[in-house]
Amino acid sequence: MNAPATTELPVVVIGAGPAGLAAAAHLIDQGIEPMVLEAGPTAGAAVREWSHVRLFSTWGEVVDPAAEKLLAPTGWTRPDPATYPSGGDWAELYLQPLADVLGDRVRTGATVTGVSRTGRDRIVDADREAQPFVVHVAHADGREERLFARAVIDASGTWITPSPAGGSGLPALGEKAAADRITYRVPDLKDPAVRARYAGKRTAVIGSGASAFTALAYLADLAKSDDDSGTKGVWILRRGISGSTFGGGEADQLPARGALGLAAKAAVDEGHADAVTGFRTETIERDSDGRLVLVGEDGRRLDPVDEVIVLTGFRPDLSFLNELRLGLDERLQAPVELAPLIDPNQHSCGTVYPHGHRELSHPETGVYLVGMKSYGRAPTFLAMTGYEQVRSVAAAIAGDIEAADRVELTLPETGVCGGAGLFDAPESDQSGGCCAPTPQLVQLGAPAALTDGATAAEEAPASGCCGS
Repeated sequence: MNAPATTELPVVVIGAGPAGLAAAAHLIDQGIEPMVLEAGPTAGAAVREWSHVRLFSTWGEVVDPAAEKLLAPTGWTRPDPATYPSGGDWAELYLQPLADVLGDRVRTGATVTGVSRTGRDRIVDADREAQPFVVHVAHADGREERLFARAVIDASGTWITPSPAGGSGLPALGEKAAADRITYRVPDLKDPAVRARYAGKRTAVIGSGASAFTALAYLADLAKSDDDSGTKGVWILRRGISGSTFGGGEADQLPARGALGLAAKAAVDEGHADAVTGFRTETIERDSDGRLVLVGEDGRRLDPVDEVIVLTGFRPDLSFLNELRLGLDERLQAPVELAPLIDPNQHSCGTVYPHGHRELSHPETGVYLVGMKSYGRAPTFLAMTGYEQVRSVAAAIAGDIEAADRVELTLPETGVCGGAGLFDAPESDQSGGCCAPTPQLVQLGAPAALTDGATAAEEAPASGCCGS
């Protein structure tokens, strides 16, 4: 079958999450027809999986302007811009209505299994850029389909590919065998079944970002409400504790993000969690009772735990893009022009200036990775960043380079700027960095101050998929 002329084709958007749906809205605003392919059963499928977690961005920061323009004729009103939505709120009150407005342009249960140029694998040069993209799709009912596109925007995120517990980036030995006691998500402790799994138990939390802060705060609240007070967290960090460990605090221009770090600090200060520094997990073993023993690269064995929560970040699934010519940084797996701005080996500020089509372009003209996926393995992504990305990309696809190059967003500072490097950098104010020979179990000082009457989890909204 011959492909139609490229200019007659839609732009395929992979993923019906916040960035993907916003991309569709911006394409429509540019007079271009989008086709959104979502692997899950509903729009915002990944967001719904962390529906219990609050964002640290307000409603005013997580609604895209072009999307709001589409929603306005339906009578949709944005919730109070100063309040913080949960993942469930975001999905039900914004993402689903937006998908409904887009209608048949959004196809759910449609998993993209491959993207290439029509009649050209990644080797062939001849007449390559004149060929439309071909997208292979597997549907939930077992059907396979081939679609053609003038451009491809991959907004599929990183949710389905969390990083493992192993300090080398590979699963720890025994990690897969211990899957029944390991989760890679922040647990919903308001769910009675989930609560029973962690109540009165000793739980290791591996990670140092917003998701780990959230889990520590949740476990602390559970410990406070647990009558037998047996709930205990063990916070596993690959480096030492320094002034930047808990984020920017009051200096963070997103107050809820700063409060989240303070909540994690309070969990440790109040004795609801112990912190183990400089520990890189190499092996996960079972003891005679079935509990898990974490063994570090230096041979240390931690006391057994009942559960492990692994929150070590995410990584992009690039498997279905293998026939495209992508320009990705060898470290972060982010576009090469974007990577230096977000590389934690270079800086720890967690802030990047707004960027668009130029930083997101690849040798394969017409393909863009946006949203969380554009950051590869880097942290600190914000929804606002994704919205600015897709605005610029849609303008570039439409040929309006002036608009595509224009910066229309100012991002908030994190309040954290601890210098270069997240790994192996000695800290002046605390011992026990990643390479310290004998990292210790440490107890921090006085409890951090939170708003009167608020529990740690209530006071510190979390990032979910848009800011860990």
